[in-house]
Amino acid sequence: MMNSKFNPWRSLSLLVALGSVLSFSSCQDDVDPPKDESENIVDIASGNPDFSILVSAVSQAGLVEALSQPGPLTVFAPTNEAFENFLSENNLTATQLLASQDLADILTYHVVGGAVRSSDVNPGPVTALNEKQFYVSADPAGNLWINGNAQIIQTDITADNGIIHVLDYVITSPTQNIAEIAIAANQGAQPEFTQLVAALVRANLVEAVSGGSGDNLTVFAPTDAAFEALYEVLGVNGVDEIPVDLLTNVLQYHVVPARAFSQDLRQNASLPTLLTGQNLTVDLANLQINESGLIGAALNIHATNGVIHAIDQVLLPPSE
Repeated sequence: MMNSKFNPWRSLSLLVALGSVLSFSSCQDDVDPPKDESENIVDIASGNPDFSILVSAVSQAGLVEALSQPGPLTVFAPTNEAFENFLSENNLTATQLLASQDLADILTYHVVGGAVRSSDVNPGPVTALNEKQFYVSADPAGNLWINGNAQIIQTDITADNGIIHVLDYVITSPTQNIAEIAIAANQGAQPEFTQLVAALVRANLVEAVSGGSGDNLTVFAPTDAAFEALYEVLGVNGVDEIPVDLLTNVLQYHVVPARAFSQDLRQNASLPTLLTGQNLTVDLANLQINESGLIGAALNIHATNGVIHAIDQVLLPPSE
């Protein structure tokens, strides 16, 4: 399975990038070079050595004709470096990617119907050509990202049949919901979220985080170490010794009913939770949600029904 990357330096730099919001269209001055003759999207990509892997993939997937039609289409195009980073972080070779049965689906996830210029790109969900949604976020500096891990680094390269925007990473649609991701982490080489899953089971909340794309949840997920620290403070040996009502309130306090990637967070923002009347406070300056630290290497874990951010302490509602 091809997973999104979780780069701590990129994630943390976003969280501390406080300042004026810049216009996304401000970088248009460096693009749109004059064209001497008619060129469609495939022609432009083929003429740019930075897109050679993308062009090979489009050819292998049999999409050259589709991307050469009158359109209009908008392509979010990963560079060669973007592909290389994606392959490295997913332990794949270029040959394996080109042979993948998911290749066409991955590529069409980067394509949108219509000519969408940078001035028309807004934060929120976007339906791609493969009928799956990706999510655009604006970080505090005004940079736009997709699915929390791919930055749009160049915009508005115009072709006769549409627009190209350049990405620094390959985007893939999520295949597991929040519960499935947490359970899969239990079974990894270095198991994680085992206590979170145990708590969800005891509180009968697994189904609540197992929905589809319409749920749009953000879970601030305490690590196993965070739960162990809580057990020590409470003087218990595990979740089974915590009263169910208390455990349910604590877990609901970790869930925000909106899909918020790290780039969407803002200093001093107050985030409503599933625990009625209780909000979380964002402290980007100290990389915290309330008093709990955000773990840079495990931000923006994208699920079908939302996003997971790992945290290093269990959050306790004020009333508890």
